[in-house]
Amino acid sequence: MKVEADQDSCITAGNCVMVADAVFDQDDDGVVVVLTDEVPAGEEEHAREAVKLCPASALKLLD
Repeated sequence: MKVEADQDSCITAGNCVMVADAVFDQDDDGVVVVLTDEVPAGEEEHAREAVKLCPASALKLLD
């Protein structure tokens, strides 16, 4: 599973980092950064939850 982030849509809420810090981080401005090309084993549910919780719909899962 892969995850994609639209940094232009990000509103810097940080929900993604709170629920999936192995997959997401934020830059100095608070904009989402994807840490890995592939979602690590065991982090799939966290990644799905992060996509669901993103208030700007800036995240997308790719299979």
